Amino acid sequence: MRPPPAPARDPASGALPPAADSDAALLAAFAAGDGRAFERLYARHEAALYRFVHRLLGREAAREADEVFQDTWMRAIQARHGWQDDHAGGASFRTWLFTIAHHRAIDRLRVAGRERAPETGDDDEAPWEPAGTPWSLWPGAADAAASPDDLAFWRAAGQRLLDCLEQLPLPQKAAFLLQHDDGLAVDELARALDCGFETAKTRLRYAMSKLRSCMGAYLPPTHGPAPR
Repeated sequence: MRPPPAPARDPASGALPPAADSDAALLAAFAAGDGRAFERLYARHEAALYRFVHRLLGREAAREADEVFQDTWMRAIQARHGWQDDHAGGASFRTWLFTIAHHRAIDRLRVAGRERAPETGDDDEAPWEPAGTPWSLWPGAADAAASPDDLAFWRAAGQRLLDCLEQLPLPQKAAFLLQHDDGLAVDELARALDCGFETAKTRLRYAMSKLRSCMGAYLPPTHGPAPR
């Protein structure tokens, strides 16, 4: 089946009309031969995808982040027609892209022998937090108008969170990063991780419990301002 024609651009600016600027439309335009559509798609997701790959691989494999990042885009380009089938089932392009990155990172860690053992069941009483729960202590969460002391606190909290992420088993880290960076519901998370609903829910629950314990005094009792 031939791909649909690329949407017409504004003759003066070269910009796509608003209806043609969705991920689905950009991917279709790229499949039809519009290179600038791919440039737009790449620019939209570049930073978030690289951050996800880098944090999932961790410090020990940080040097391989560039390769996994580039490999993810190559796989996405090669399999771009396959996304249309996933999209029909409700998967967004971003989720599909992150899923590819997750698989490529896991493969790289397995080859290197650095994949951590799966989670244990020692946190069965940990409270469940539904997908979409904000995690305010992420690097960059502080208000730009915050005082120097507050900015220093948030920077330290962000660094502590990254340190805590390094201590998570890989399945739990992947669940947390996918839920935080892509805002996936549990059923979407299960599909991205190729596991059952309850398994995805458990991984996220363990991850949140361990991160809260590791963050200690940096984590406020609620999602309001950090205690001083």
